[in-house]
Amino acid sequence: MKFEIIVSLVATMILSAILTPFVRKLAFRVGAIDKPNARRVNKVPMPTMGGLAIFLSYTFATVFLLRFQIPTRQLWGVLAGECVIIATGIIDDIFELKPRQKVLGISIAALVVYFAAGVKMSHITIPFVGMVSLGWLSLPITWIWILAITNAVNLIDGLDGLATGVGIIALSTMGITGLFFLNVANTFVGISIFTLVAAMIGFLPYNFFPARIYLGDTGSLFIGFMMSVFSLYGLKNVTFISLIIPVVIMGVPITDTVYAILRRMLNRQPISHADKHHLHHRLMQIGLTHRQTVLVIYGIALIFAFISLMYPISPTWGIICLTIASLVGLELFVEAIGLVGVNRQPLLNWIKRLVKGTTSKNSH
Repeated sequence: MKFEIIVSLVATMILSAILTPFVRKLAFRVGAIDKPNARRVNKVPMPTMGGLAIFLSYTFATVFLLRFQIPTRQLWGVLAGECVIIATGIIDDIFELKPRQKVLGISIAALVVYFAAGVKMSHITIPFVGMVSLGWLSLPITWIWILAITNAVNLIDGLDGLATGVGIIALSTMGITGLFFLNVANTFVGISIFTLVAAMIGFLPYNFFPARIYLGDTGSLFIGFMMSVFSLYGLKNVTFISLIIPVVIMGVPITDTVYAILRRMLNRQPISHADKHHLHHRLMQIGLTHRQTVLVIYGIALIFAFISLMYPISPTWGIICLTIASLVGLELFVEAIGLVGVNRQPLLNWIKRLVKGTTSKNSH
């Protein structure tokens, strides 16, 4: 890596750390404040909109410091989408948008990067079949991907430093995977990823427990959006491996979202219905402190990161075994903490019946 890139990354981190206190003052001034209520964990009003500091430092780095490392179409096309996302987040932090209004903002940003930057899924390689062109399906599949990942990160932003730290782990893993394993010809993707990581590291000391400023939807939507866009660079021509790696890397937000949807469907509630049964809520409800909960979820994110790094170096049978073991382990963990509901433990109950049946036979 060139020395100038390393210097730019350090400068991005420092700039983010410098800008955050100013964004904090701005948040108080414009009314971007998270007031305590039944769903919040904060006991005092907290300034939000912290993601603006990450966005500004990242944008300064990509537009000025690393201008010649990133192709013009990619730079300005993605930046236009980022601006839509940031505007959506700021409006939501100040006035609180309805879910469908937020979805509209994300959808516009997705369309911008699809057409302006050419960020899309265009082909998929199916085992034993070969490469298949997605054709007109390219647009809806790309839109669903961006919408799903962006919302997933937005949902886990419930504790001090949680979404920021998980984002740093996931993006760092994505950058390492892209540079060393996926043979992504465009090195600018890796540079962009690590630039965003640097901006988030500069912000994290202000955001970690006890936080002085929250990411807000400005930050969580921006981080989720950028994660979805970066992963799409490696998914232009989708294979099983290139599709599953970003899914595993983003395992924490995706798991929380999937089980939240399942939980609400089983309880016959609207999918957009807010509750206090997300991953971080459940961990705190079973007795962990705020800081312990965040660190445990960081640990889970690191496990997902390690698993994702094993995929590119595993044979086909190893990938199948790894996937099955990961899914079973995840389901056991989810049931143990009651993420879908304390009485919904099908796999654990089956194991209990199996063990009980085996021990009763042995006793005879």
